[in-house]
Amino acid sequence: MKFGKMLLLCVASLLAPVSGAFAQAAFPTQTVKIIVPFSAGSNTDIFARVLADKLGTLWGQTVIVENKPGVPGTISVASSAADGYTLMMTTNGHTILSAINKNLPFDPIKDFTGVTEVASVPLVLTTTPELPANNLKEFIAFAKGKPGMLNFASAGLASSNYIAGELFKQTAKIDIVHIPYRGTPEQLTSLMRGDTQLSMAFLGTALTFIQSGKIHALAITTPQRFPSLPDVPTFAEAGMPEYHYSSWFGVLAPARTPAPIVKKISDDIASVMKNSDVLKRWETLGAIPVTSTPEQFNAVIRSDAERYGELLKAAGVNTK
Repeated sequence: MKFGKMLLLCVASLLAPVSGAFAQAAFPTQTVKIIVPFSAGSNTDIFARVLADKLGTLWGQTVIVENKPGVPGTISVASSAADGYTLMMTTNGHTILSAINKNLPFDPIKDFTGVTEVASVPLVLTTTPELPANNLKEFIAFAKGKPGMLNFASAGLASSNYIAGELFKQTAKIDIVHIPYRGTPEQLTSLMRGDTQLSMAFLGTALTFIQSGKIHALAITTPQRFPSLPDVPTFAEAGMPEYHYSSWFGVLAPARTPAPIVKKISDDIASVMKNSDVLKRWETLGAIPVTSTPEQFNAVIRSDAERYGELLKAAGVNTK
């Protein structure tokens, strides 16, 4: 009897890694959903749709993208089954959700696990052309002369634009009012209409409007000038070397999603991102391709949550 039990235990221990590997290899066996907590047409949405198309081909399964702007979209992922079939494409604005929203029904750090980063996108400080400010120093002087009278637009409270805008506001020591929109298209439209006067806009989506003169670019967050905007100075060149900001876009899954499945999704995304047409699409968006392991991405998420949480607290934005 004892020998039989020992034999069963040995067989079970040998089969455990095999079954785990099988589960990983078998995923996915049904439709995978990628939730985007921003509106259609935003950078986040575009990244999700490009990867959904490539992953669907690789997996032989349907991969759909659903736009659920704002916290409701994030809630839907946090409450989903932790099986890899519901994912979320989001930005580093996700890390500050608990700092800007009271009584969230989820923890943006503990209730999610990182899968991989997919991109980093430079931001450009843009203004309406009607403003009497031709450079960054002139804009700051103008804003200081009109405290609380200028608005800055973002793609929503949990967007990179918002963090970048708050960081600029605090660094420049100016009083400007934040106006959140549902996504990038609405954010840029508000700037062109003059409803808002400033926005930290993603390079790729703002480029054509800058080149056409519909909005004015004062500075870019890259270390060196960007080839497509050779006349736009870096923040350091524009007189604010202390301003540093970089944004990431990445895929998250509900916490407790099995590690083998998370790793497979991460590895498969890294694989499809090597495709030349994916790299070309990233280039048209002004995006820098980035991939990372789940462990590396989780470290970035925790670091950003601490850094930007302190930033918002110092700016008086923390509502907790």
